[in-house]
Amino acid sequence: MGVGEYVSSGTFSVGGCDWMISLYLTAKRAWKAHMLTTTTIKSGHRGTKKVKKKKTDTVSRKGFLTFDEGAGMTWGCADFIDRSKLRGLVQRCGSRGYFTIRCVLTVIRLCTENAEAILVPPSTLHQDFAGMLRDADGADVTIRVGDRAFPAHKYVLAARSKVFKAQLFGAMKDSSEDCIEIHDVEPSVFQRLLHFVYTDSLSESYEGERSAAMQHLLVAADRYGLSRLSAMCEAKLRSWIDVRSVATILGLADQHQRPQLKDACLGFIASGNVLGAVMKTDGFKDLIESYPLIMKDILAKIAAFNLNTD
Repeated sequence: MGVGEYVSSGTFSVGGCDWMISLYLTAKRAWKAHMLTTTTIKSGHRGTKKVKKKKTDTVSRKGFLTFDEGAGMTWGCADFIDRSKLRGLVQRCGSRGYFTIRCVLTVIRLCTENAEAILVPPSTLHQDFAGMLRDADGADVTIRVGDRAFPAHKYVLAARSKVFKAQLFGAMKDSSEDCIEIHDVEPSVFQRLLHFVYTDSLSESYEGERSAAMQHLLVAADRYGLSRLSAMCEAKLRSWIDVRSVATILGLADQHQRPQLKDACLGFIASGNVLGAVMKTDGFKDLIESYPLIMKDILAKIAAFNLNTD
Protein backbone atom coordinates (compact mmCIF):
# COMPACT_ATOMS: atom_id res chain seq x y z
CA MET A 1 0.00 0.00 0.00
CA GLY A 2 1.35 3.41 -1.00
CA VAL A 3 1.20 6.72 0.77
CA GLY A 4 -2.39 7.86 1.28
CA GLU A 5 -3.83 4.44 0.47
CA TYR A 6 -5.90 2.65 3.05
CA VAL A 7 -8.15 -0.31 3.78
CA SER A 8 -11.65 0.61 4.91
CA SER A 9 -14.39 -1.24 6.70
CA GLY A 10 -17.94 -1.16 5.49
CA THR A 11 -20.31 1.42 6.91
CA PHE A 12 -21.95 0.33 10.16
CA SER A 13 -24.28 1.99 12.66
CA VAL A 14 -23.65 2.65 16.33
CA GLY A 15 -25.82 4.89 18.47
CA GLY A 16 -28.03 5.82 15.55
CA CYS A 17 -25.10 7.21 13.51
CA ASP A 18 -23.05 5.85 10.60
CA TRP A 19 -19.37 4.98 11.06
CA MET A 20 -16.44 3.79 8.94
CA ILE A 21 -12.96 2.71 10.07
CA SER A 22 -9.94 3.24 7.77
CA LEU A 23 -6.45 1.71 8.22
CA TYR A 24 -3.45 3.49 6.65
CA LEU A 25 -0.11 1.69 6.29
CA THR A 26 1.83 4.67 4.96
CA ALA A 27 5.64 4.92 4.95
CA LYS A 28 5.79 7.97 7.15
CA ARG A 29 9.48 8.25 8.16
CA ALA A 30 10.00 4.79 6.74
CA TRP A 31 8.53 2.55 9.45
CA LYS A 32 5.51 4.26 10.92
CA ALA A 33 1.85 3.39 10.51
CA HIS A 34 -1.17 5.29 11.63
CA MET A 35 -4.86 4.70 11.75
CA LEU A 36 -7.84 7.01 11.34
CA THR A 37 -11.54 6.55 12.05
CA THR A 38 -13.91 8.44 9.76
CA THR A 39 -17.44 9.07 11.09
CA THR A 40 -20.58 11.12 10.69
CA ILE A 41 -21.34 11.03 14.39
CA LYS A 42 -22.59 14.11 16.21
CA SER A 43 -21.84 13.13 19.81
CA GLY A 44 -18.89 11.70 21.75
CA HIS A 45 -17.29 8.30 21.20
CA ARG A 46 -14.50 6.29 22.79
CA GLY A 47 -12.41 4.03 20.57
CA THR A 48 -9.89 1.30 21.49
CA LYS A 49 -7.69 -0.18 18.79
CA LYS A 50 -5.54 -3.24 19.26
CA VAL A 51 -3.01 -5.03 17.10
CA LYS A 52 -2.55 -8.57 18.32
CA LYS A 53 -1.24 -12.00 17.42
CA LYS A 54 -3.27 -14.94 18.70
CA LYS A 55 -4.16 -13.03 21.88
CA THR A 56 -0.51 -12.83 23.01
CA ASP A 57 1.12 -9.72 21.52
CA THR A 58 -1.12 -6.65 21.74
CA VAL A 59 -0.76 -2.93 21.25
CA SER A 60 -3.63 -0.66 22.29
CA ARG A 61 -4.45 3.02 22.14
CA LYS A 62 -7.45 4.75 23.70
CA GLY A 63 -8.94 8.15 23.03
CA PHE A 64 -12.02 10.28 23.51
CA LEU A 65 -13.48 13.01 21.33
CA THR A 66 -16.68 15.05 21.43
CA PHE A 67 -17.96 15.91 17.96
CA ASP A 68 -19.88 19.04 17.13
CA GLU A 69 -22.87 19.21 14.80
CA GLY A 70 -20.71 18.80 11.68
CA ALA A 71 -20.73 15.52 9.76
CA GLY A 72 -17.78 13.72 8.19
CA MET A 73 -15.30 14.47 10.96
CA THR A 74 -12.30 12.20 11.53
CA TRP A 75 -10.28 11.10 14.51
CA GLY A 76 -7.50 8.58 14.89
CA CYS A 77 -4.02 7.70 16.14
CA ALA A 78 -0.90 8.69 14.24
CA ASP A 79 2.24 6.60 14.82
CA PHE A 80 0.08 3.77 16.02
CA ILE A 81 2.80 1.11 15.76
CA ASP A 82 6.23 0.79 14.11
CA ARG A 83 5.96 -1.18 10.92
CA SER A 84 9.04 -3.18 11.94
CA LYS A 85 7.29 -4.29 15.11
CA LEU A 86 4.14 -5.12 13.19
CA ARG A 87 6.19 -7.17 10.71
CA GLY A 88 7.92 -8.97 13.56
CA LEU A 89 4.60 -9.92 15.12
CA VAL A 90 3.43 -11.43 11.86
CA GLN A 91 6.73 -13.20 11.05
CA ARG A 92 6.78 -14.97 14.41
CA CYS A 93 3.56 -16.66 13.35
CA GLY A 94 5.29 -18.29 10.37
CA SER A 95 4.08 -18.42 6.80
CA ARG A 96 0.48 -18.42 7.93
CA GLY A 97 0.88 -15.37 10.11
CA TYR A 98 -1.69 -12.61 10.34
CA PHE A 99 -2.74 -9.76 12.56
CA THR A 100 -6.15 -8.42 13.65
CA ILE A 101 -7.21 -4.82 14.09
CA ARG A 102 -9.94 -4.61 16.73
CA CYS A 103 -11.81 -1.37 17.33
CA VAL A 104 -14.13 -1.06 20.31
CA LEU A 105 -16.47 1.88 19.75
CA THR A 106 -18.69 3.30 22.48
CA VAL A 107 -21.12 6.14 21.74
CA ILE A 108 -21.95 8.35 24.68
CA ARG A 109 -24.78 10.86 24.52
CA LEU A 110 -23.52 13.94 26.34
CA CYS A 111 -25.86 16.18 28.32
CA THR A 112 -25.18 19.54 29.91
CA GLU A 113 -24.74 19.10 33.64
CA ASN A 114 -27.58 20.36 35.81
CA ALA A 115 -29.56 21.34 32.73
CA GLU A 116 -33.30 21.47 33.36
CA ALA A 117 -35.51 19.49 31.02
CA ILE A 118 -37.49 21.52 28.52
CA LEU A 119 -41.16 21.03 29.31
CA VAL A 120 -43.41 21.03 26.28
CA PRO A 121 -46.90 22.22 27.26
CA PRO A 122 -49.86 20.08 26.21
CA SER A 123 -51.75 20.98 23.07
CA THR A 124 -54.56 23.52 23.47
CA LEU A 125 -55.73 23.31 19.88
CA HIS A 126 -59.07 21.77 20.78
CA GLN A 127 -59.64 24.41 23.46
CA ASP A 128 -58.75 27.22 21.07
CA PHE A 129 -61.18 25.92 18.45
CA ALA A 130 -63.89 25.41 21.08
CA GLY A 131 -63.44 29.04 22.13
CA MET A 132 -63.64 30.16 18.50
CA LEU A 133 -66.93 28.29 18.12
CA ARG A 134 -68.29 29.59 21.41
CA ASP A 135 -67.38 33.23 20.80
CA ALA A 136 -68.17 33.14 17.06
CA ASP A 137 -64.87 34.90 16.31
CA GLY A 138 -64.62 35.38 12.55
CA ALA A 139 -67.79 33.35 11.86
CA ASP A 140 -68.80 33.62 8.20
CA VAL A 141 -71.79 31.30 7.96
CA THR A 142 -74.94 30.74 9.99
CA ILE A 143 -76.53 27.31 10.29
CA ARG A 144 -80.20 27.30 11.19
CA VAL A 145 -81.51 24.17 12.88
CA GLY A 146 -85.10 24.40 14.03
CA ASP A 147 -85.51 27.58 16.03
CA ARG A 148 -81.76 27.99 16.72
CA ALA A 149 -78.96 29.62 14.75
CA PHE A 150 -75.35 28.47 15.02
CA PRO A 151 -72.55 30.80 13.82
CA ALA A 152 -69.71 28.80 12.30
CA HIS A 153 -66.71 28.95 9.97
CA LYS A 154 -66.94 27.67 6.41
CA TYR A 155 -63.42 26.36 6.08
CA VAL A 156 -63.54 24.51 9.38
CA LEU A 157 -66.77 22.80 8.37
CA ALA A 158 -65.47 21.99 4.88
CA ALA A 159 -62.19 20.60 6.23
CA ARG A 160 -63.99 18.25 8.61
CA SER A 161 -66.94 17.06 6.49
CA LYS A 162 -67.23 16.35 2.79
CA VAL A 163 -70.96 17.00 3.03
CA PHE A 164 -70.40 20.48 4.44
CA LYS A 165 -67.73 21.06 1.81
CA ALA A 166 -70.21 20.21 -0.95
CA GLN A 167 -72.88 22.44 0.59
CA LEU A 168 -70.55 25.40 0.99
CA PHE A 169 -68.24 25.16 -2.03
CA GLY A 170 -69.45 22.42 -4.38
CA ALA A 171 -72.34 21.64 -6.67
CA MET A 172 -74.66 21.31 -3.64
CA LYS A 173 -73.90 24.92 -2.64
CA ASP A 174 -77.00 26.65 -1.32
CA SER A 175 -78.27 29.81 -2.99
CA SER A 176 -77.28 31.79 0.07
CA GLU A 177 -73.68 31.07 1.02
CA ASP A 178 -73.99 32.85 4.36
CA CYS A 179 -76.85 30.75 5.74
CA ILE A 180 -77.59 27.02 5.70
CA GLU A 181 -80.83 25.44 6.88
CA ILE A 182 -80.74 21.90 8.25
CA HIS A 183 -83.85 19.80 8.79
CA ASP A 184 -84.52 16.48 10.53
CA VAL A 185 -81.89 17.11 13.20
CA GLU A 186 -82.61 18.35 16.69
CA PRO A 187 -80.78 21.57 17.66
CA SER A 188 -79.24 19.90 20.73
CA VAL A 189 -77.91 17.06 18.55
CA PHE A 190 -76.45 19.44 16.00
CA GLN A 191 -74.80 21.44 18.77
CA ARG A 192 -72.99 18.30 19.92
CA LEU A 193 -72.04 17.52 16.32
CA LEU A 194 -70.52 21.00 15.96
CA HIS A 195 -68.64 20.46 19.21
CA PHE A 196 -67.03 17.38 17.68
CA VAL A 197 -66.25 19.16 14.40
CA TYR A 198 -64.29 21.83 16.26
CA THR A 199 -62.71 19.77 19.06
CA ASP A 200 -62.60 16.16 17.75
CA SER A 201 -64.15 15.02 21.03
CA LEU A 202 -67.54 14.04 22.40
CA SER A 203 -69.44 16.48 24.56
CA GLU A 204 -70.33 14.96 27.92
CA SER A 205 -73.47 17.10 28.35
CA TYR A 206 -76.79 15.53 27.39
CA GLU A 207 -80.30 16.87 27.00
CA GLY A 208 -82.78 14.18 27.93
CA GLU A 209 -81.99 10.47 28.07
CA ARG A 210 -78.34 9.89 27.18
CA SER A 211 -78.83 6.73 25.12
CA ALA A 212 -81.46 8.36 22.90
CA ALA A 213 -79.27 11.46 22.49
CA MET A 214 -76.28 9.33 21.47
CA GLN A 215 -78.37 7.39 18.95
CA HIS A 216 -79.51 10.63 17.30
CA LEU A 217 -75.93 11.85 17.24
CA LEU A 218 -74.77 8.65 15.53
CA VAL A 219 -77.39 9.15 12.81
CA ALA A 220 -76.27 12.76 12.32
CA ALA A 221 -72.63 11.69 12.18
CA ASP A 222 -73.43 9.22 9.41
CA ARG A 223 -75.31 11.91 7.54
CA TYR A 224 -72.30 14.24 7.52
CA GLY A 225 -69.67 11.58 6.90
CA LEU A 226 -68.01 11.89 10.32
CA SER A 227 -66.84 8.29 10.64
CA ARG A 228 -64.77 8.88 13.78
CA LEU A 229 -67.75 10.43 15.54
CA SER A 230 -69.93 7.51 14.41
CA ALA A 231 -67.48 5.01 15.90
CA MET A 232 -67.29 6.97 19.17
CA CYS A 233 -71.08 7.00 19.43
CA GLU A 234 -71.22 3.28 18.70
CA ALA A 235 -68.67 2.55 21.42
CA LYS A 236 -70.64 4.60 23.94
CA LEU A 237 -73.91 2.88 23.06
CA ARG A 238 -72.32 -0.54 23.38
CA SER A 239 -71.19 0.28 26.92
CA TRP A 240 -74.67 1.54 27.84
CA ILE A 241 -76.68 -1.51 26.74
CA ASP A 242 -79.24 -2.48 29.39
CA VAL A 243 -82.77 -3.91 29.57
CA ARG A 244 -84.40 -0.54 28.94
CA SER A 245 -82.22 0.58 26.01
CA VAL A 246 -81.23 -2.64 24.22
CA ALA A 247 -84.27 -2.77 21.93
CA THR A 248 -83.85 0.76 20.55
CA ILE A 249 -80.10 0.31 20.16
CA LEU A 250 -80.69 -2.99 18.36
CA GLY A 251 -83.10 -1.32 15.95
CA LEU A 252 -80.59 1.45 15.26
CA ALA A 253 -77.78 -1.05 14.68
CA ASP A 254 -79.89 -3.07 12.26
CA GLN A 255 -81.09 -0.02 10.32
CA HIS A 256 -77.66 1.62 10.01
CA GLN A 257 -75.72 -1.59 9.38
CA ARG A 258 -73.65 -1.72 12.55
CA PRO A 259 -72.96 -5.46 12.83
CA GLN A 260 -70.75 -5.25 15.91
CA LEU A 261 -73.29 -3.16 17.82
CA LYS A 262 -76.09 -5.45 16.68
CA ASP A 263 -74.19 -8.54 17.82
CA ALA A 264 -73.53 -6.92 21.21
CA CYS A 265 -77.27 -6.28 21.67
CA LEU A 266 -78.20 -9.82 20.66
CA GLY A 267 -75.50 -11.20 22.93
CA PHE A 268 -76.85 -9.19 25.87
CA ILE A 269 -80.35 -10.55 25.34
CA ALA A 270 -79.16 -14.14 24.88
CA SER A 271 -76.60 -14.37 27.65
CA GLY A 272 -78.41 -12.48 30.37
CA ASN A 273 -81.72 -14.38 30.23
CA VAL A 274 -83.44 -11.02 30.04
CA LEU A 275 -85.67 -11.49 26.99
CA GLY A 276 -88.81 -11.51 29.11
CA ALA A 277 -87.95 -8.18 30.72
CA VAL A 278 -86.90 -6.67 27.38
CA MET A 279 -90.18 -7.70 25.73
CA LYS A 280 -92.12 -5.62 28.28
CA THR A 281 -90.42 -2.36 27.24
CA ASP A 282 -91.97 0.12 24.83
CA GLY A 283 -88.79 0.04 22.80
CA PHE A 284 -89.21 -3.67 22.08
CA LYS A 285 -92.77 -3.16 20.87
CA ASP A 286 -91.61 -0.46 18.48
CA LEU A 287 -88.73 -2.67 17.38
CA ILE A 288 -90.98 -5.58 16.39
CA GLU A 289 -93.38 -3.26 14.58
CA SER A 290 -90.60 -1.63 12.57
CA TYR A 291 -88.37 -4.69 12.10
CA PRO A 292 -90.49 -7.83 12.45
CA LEU A 293 -87.71 -10.09 11.18
CA ILE A 294 -85.44 -9.05 14.05
CA MET A 295 -87.13 -11.61 16.30
CA LYS A 296 -85.65 -14.33 14.13
CA ASP A 297 -82.16 -12.98 14.84
CA ILE A 298 -82.90 -12.84 18.57
CA LEU A 299 -84.11 -16.44 18.74
CA ALA A 300 -81.16 -17.65 16.64
CA LYS A 301 -78.73 -15.92 19.00
CA ILE A 302 -80.42 -17.43 22.06
CA ALA A 303 -80.34 -20.91 20.49
CA ALA A 304 -76.63 -20.56 19.65
CA PHE A 305 -75.84 -19.35 23.16
CA ASN A 306 -77.71 -22.25 24.81
CA LEU A 307 -75.98 -24.70 22.50
CA ASN A 308 -72.54 -23.40 23.48
CA THR A 309 -73.31 -23.51 27.20
CA ASP A 310 -74.72 -27.05 27.24
